[in-house]
Amino acid sequence: MLEEIDEEELLEEEDEENPPTPEMYEHHRIEADSGQNLLRVDKFLMTRLPHASRTKIQEAAETGNILVNGKVVKSSYKVKPQDIVSVVMSYPKRELEIIPENIPLNIVYEDEQLLVVNKPAGMVVHPSYGHYTGTLVNALAWHLKDNPLFKDNHDPRPGLVHRIDKDTSGLLVIAKTEKAKTHLAAQFFHKTSDRQYVAVCWGNLEDDKGTITGHIGRNLTNRKVMACFPDGSHGKHAVTHYRVIERLGYVNVVECILETGRTHQIRAHFKYIKHPLFNDKEYGGNEILKGTTFAKYKQFVNNCFGICPRQALHAKTLGFEHPTTGERLSFDSEIPADMQQLIEKWRNYIRDREE
Repeated sequence: MLEEIDEEELLEEEDEENPPTPEMYEHHRIEADSGQNLLRVDKFLMTRLPHASRTKIQEAAETGNILVNGKVVKSSYKVKPQDIVSVVMSYPKRELEIIPENIPLNIVYEDEQLLVVNKPAGMVVHPSYGHYTGTLVNALAWHLKDNPLFKDNHDPRPGLVHRIDKDTSGLLVIAKTEKAKTHLAAQFFHKTSDRQYVAVCWGNLEDDKGTITGHIGRNLTNRKVMACFPDGSHGKHAVTHYRVIERLGYVNVVECILETGRTHQIRAHFKYIKHPLFNDKEYGGNEILKGTTFAKYKQFVNNCFGICPRQALHAKTLGFEHPTTGERLSFDSEIPADMQQLIEKWRNYIRDREE
């Protein structure tokens, strides 16, 4: 029995103005038959996954991407009857030409194995329907045009390990070798990477710290956005931890830490608790949700929308283990200018109101 599972923990979906594209990795779940003879797991998988080479399978085993009955195994493990084998592998390459473009990149770290970039809001991560040029991958194809992983312009997602939405800014790690890609993907899958976001949400949260738990899945009436299903009737398990950094009257600045990595997780979870992110048009945050009815206040908020014309969400920190040295790398980024100006404008509003 072979079951393919859409593994959103590895890759966050692109901004969904257009139809979604498949993830770069797929999670297979295979249950061995009751008559299964003892067989090495790498050979077992080669017979079940026609698009995967033995090298790819062995790399997956080396980086902890092959599990049997929920436990990580080596490629020499002998599969027994009724064993449940799970594996995360790269998808076969897709026929979509990538045009290298000389687009400036904000590179905060780079070595022979990987690079970390600080993506600006408004940049799509990879080409898709309606976004064939001007993406992060187009820029990477130019920057890494001599890298074997990026030379084949038919793969739209070389080196990508995770994504953030088009209008979310912040840190992303990109692999420069197949080994690094597999190793980094395993960390995202096993939740050993660290990611912290900063957001501005509507309303004054009741508690200084909290956890939002609820399945995230496609909205049943609008598949361009996600929704929270707290009863678990749809979607996949998702957990977001938050801490209030600053209370600014009708909005709060919050720190968010993801325990899972579902599509639009922070945005959908804060919508669910009735505190959508400021100016998040897909989740209702582009309306005046809190405050007074005075015309002067409405003008103030509209000016704030103009200062930060996107959801106020930034992937601020990123941490992971280096794929070859084993060193723990941690990166921090400045909150971008539009969000800083937005926060400062609310600070001034609160100060003037108190005076």
